[in-house]
Amino acid sequence: MILRTLILSLVLLISGCAKTVRPDLGRLYGFKHQSDEQPPVILIHGAFGSRLVDDAGVERWPGGLGRILWADYKDIALEFDRQSLVPTTDQLHVDGITDRISGRDFYGRIRQTLESIGGYQLQTAGKPPQTPGRHYYVFEYDWRQDNVDSAQKLHRYLDQIREDLKDDNLTFDIVAHSMGGLITRYFARYGSADVLNDNEFPVTGIGASYLRRVVLLGTPNLGSITSFTNMVEGMKVGFDRIPPEVLVTFPSAFQLLPHPLSDWVFSNAGQPMKQDLFDTSVWQNYRISVFSPKIIDNIKKQYENPSDGDDAINALHAYFNKHIERGRRFVWSLTVPAEQASTAYILFGGDCDLTPNRIIAEEIDGQPVIRLHPSKIVNVVPGVDYERLMLEPGDGTVTKASLLARTDTDPSVARHRYSYFRLKYPIFLCEHHSQLTGNVNFQDNLMHVLLSEDRI
Repeated sequence: MILRTLILSLVLLISGCAKTVRPDLGRLYGFKHQSDEQPPVILIHGAFGSRLVDDAGVERWPGGLGRILWADYKDIALEFDRQSLVPTTDQLHVDGITDRISGRDFYGRIRQTLESIGGYQLQTAGKPPQTPGRHYYVFEYDWRQDNVDSAQKLHRYLDQIREDLKDDNLTFDIVAHSMGGLITRYFARYGSADVLNDNEFPVTGIGASYLRRVVLLGTPNLGSITSFTNMVEGMKVGFDRIPPEVLVTFPSAFQLLPHPLSDWVFSNAGQPMKQDLFDTSVWQNYRISVFSPKIIDNIKKQYENPSDGDDAINALHAYFNKHIERGRRFVWSLTVPAEQASTAYILFGGDCDLTPNRIIAEEIDGQPVIRLHPSKIVNVVPGVDYERLMLEPGDGTVTKASLLARTDTDPSVARHRYSYFRLKYPIFLCEHHSQLTGNVNFQDNLMHVLLSEDRI
């Protein structure tokens, strides 16, 4: 009898563990009496979130499975004018959002939820809707370009929708993933103005007048050390990497780096080292990214004439110097105190995955060397927990602290006065960065935020 009871209990336990409990979104939000008088929703993707095709219609990013597995993507590098150090018009253009890549969902499920659960109809800016009801739009942009350029494009995009709907005071609900959240925040503060030419950052709040509710999902509000490591060792895609010399041609890459308020580098003794990540000389001192002798040699080998190789390297270094300074100003422009930007943000993000947050610098044979991973440290100091020092809870790409625009994960520590951020409330999930949009708990809460008539 006891044995039979134990077996039955075990069977019930196994059955219970196998059952996945999911909210019934249709039953929760499919009410017929819900009003169609909802602001348009603008879905904004993150970095690498739109497809890039060339003039012949060939998809360069992400491309087919073979390209994803084996390509180094050198052909998506931005070319630039060597005098102005500004990217020139290249042959690639945006052609849709990356809903799925090789069967893996990125934005497909969230769009399906907006349509099938929320009743939103996909519309195109520049084409007035033919039917009444709830509408949503997908704002696509070239994620390689400067985020200020993308914010200016967003401003024009929203103005076009206002014109389509014949409402000069129309407001929008924004749902922005990852870097899309930074573009949204910049727009809310400055509209179309480029304030990165000096250190004044005159906040006008022009963009905030366009916004009703803003949901930021996995946004690196104080940057991401992952962006730094990608610029140092390349970004892993399939069995290859997008090399650093390609990534540094993207102005947006510099605008994802950890904020200067963050302690990003520590000694192997576990002490913070006050070094400016946005100072080119720091990269030169560590001989990393495009200042690595190996990368410099590889670039020079592409030229028959040695002087042409030297000119290319000098131009790339000058370009790096220009855009890392714009990166510095961009991250500061989002965090200086500004009451004029009235937008308050609803945050969603992961806090269950250990996420890179700091690096270690040690001296090897008289040469400063950075370590991106705890396992790579050579001169281990007893008593220093390198894993705890270098990794923090997050979504694998963005730490919880960065999501919250805080310099410390501890919520009892006061926010730094220069990490100004108006937060309505956060919701934390156990989900990886690239899969956040498909998380059913995110979708559940998002539907409540968008459809609620209560003040949120």
